Amino acid sequence: MFSKQFKMIAKTLQGLEPVLAKELEALGAENVEIGRRMVAFEGDKAMLYKANFRLRTALRILKPVHTFKAKNADELYEVLHNFDWSSIMKSEQTFAIDTVVYSDLFQHSQFVAYRTKDAIVDYFQDKEGKRPSVRLDNPDIYLNVHIAHNEITLSLDSSGESLHKRGYRILQTDAPINEVLAAGILLQAGWDGQSDLLDPMCGSGTFLIEAALIARNIPVGIYRNGYAFQNWLDYDEDLFASIYEDDSEERPFNHKIYGSDILRQAILISERNIDRAGLSRDIVLEVMPFAKRPKPEKPTLIVMNPPYGERLGLSNPDELYAMIGERLKHNYAGCKAWIIAYRSEHFNSIGLRHNSRASLMNGALECELRGYELFEGKREEYKRNDGKTFGDRTKDYQGREHRQSSEQRERGERRSFRRDERRPQNSGGFRRRDEQGGQKNKRQERKEFFTSREDKRREQGSFNPRRVDRRGEGGFNKRDERPNDKGGFRQRQGEKSENKPRATKQKTLWPQDRFRKEDGTIRPRPAGKARYQVQREDSSKGGND
Repeated sequence: MFSKQFKMIAKTLQGLEPVLAKELEALGAENVEIGRRMVAFEGDKAMLYKANFRLRTALRILKPVHTFKAKNADELYEVLHNFDWSSIMKSEQTFAIDTVVYSDLFQHSQFVAYRTKDAIVDYFQDKEGKRPSVRLDNPDIYLNVHIAHNEITLSLDSSGESLHKRGYRILQTDAPINEVLAAGILLQAGWDGQSDLLDPMCGSGTFLIEAALIARNIPVGIYRNGYAFQNWLDYDEDLFASIYEDDSEERPFNHKIYGSDILRQAILISERNIDRAGLSRDIVLEVMPFAKRPKPEKPTLIVMNPPYGERLGLSNPDELYAMIGERLKHNYAGCKAWIIAYRSEHFNSIGLRHNSRASLMNGALECELRGYELFEGKREEYKRNDGKTFGDRTKDYQGREHRQSSEQRERGERRSFRRDERRPQNSGGFRRRDEQGGQKNKRQERKEFFTSREDKRREQGSFNPRRVDRRGEGGFNKRDERPNDKGGFRQRQGEKSENKPRATKQKTLWPQDRFRKEDGTIRPRPAGKARYQVQREDSSKGGND
């Protein structure tokens, strides 16, 4: 039935297509192509089994078996009735049909499923005289019919139940996060098990379990009861057993995963699920609100799915998200945080600038994932230091000190920078004086200009200093030392000057002395009209204001 290499389609959540594509490439898939909520690839039967068993961000693995075109339901029925159904199933097996329709020609997906069922039943009835049965719960064969305009693709669903149903979740809290979505967020955050991880609002422990599985590289399919491809006619039991029992790619995990929640019931549920997954040695649980968590001892990756207020009632969501932002800023410098939320107002309440964002679907809600680089101080200073915190810069400085030569340490010398050796550049670094091209600052240029001018005047015998250095004789606090109208300084009383004093302007008389004679008598004012007269206006006349 199957060729050596065939085309397959991995279905996923919106926004996780690039993450799934990287997983497939790492698994060895060929011709990987990203589509809308799906990634197409090629491989053999072993790749089909591995994709179901190991992919963390896939919902289903489909294998197309027939592609054709039809304009209505009758044409669809005729093509499917002529298809060789005995090559993929038996008349004794049960089946179920899932339809996905993006077409104006086929507006009712249930009617498409009904006509497909008729074609299958009529085929076996005409050929064998008996018909297979439809079973919606746990059927033997899962069929998928995808319609885009007039192009129809019939596929076998190799997964059966959605792959997000791992099998480790015994209990759950209200509104738990999807396992595929949790794994996708962790992979998008760069989680590889090389640091500690914290989920301060862990709920039923989905983030914690998925993080432990990624850290140890444990396949997510080991907890499932089975897959739909195990009921196919060409199922290779030995091949799948070799894939299932291969643990050569698992690795040790030398860090810890911390989870906490404000509700004791949530922690009890997480404990049950973690015990079922066999990961208790890697995960530490506590009943503790996020606001009271202590500062981590080393850099930690933080992931959280706070309540949105849609399914879980929140009296004041803005206060909750503001507390999250305040704690992240002041308690988790040097860490990275990834938060998924529903409304943009939630991120506004956090009040931190993100460095990464992506749109994701959490159930029927169109959410957003944002990543934050947490640091001490202001962002501008953090960027100037190449993304290093104060602690990182201190370590770098200490490392440079330890790298000094043995000769310098024996002589007790210390590295120093001469003032004329290196000078700051505009970019914040340092450059040598010989790289500056002999440039001088404005202060030096001004000093040299006045010095050269004064030397030239001394040679010509016309030097007249504007200011005499009288340090130690008191400040310039007397009227005779204050600058005159010409810009110079008056000479102190009783001092002799070799220079000729400047001509001063005759003092102007005050108004009360203007008409006084030398003997003290008052000189009469000249007769004549006043230069200015006050004219009164008639109030009866109009005027402009």
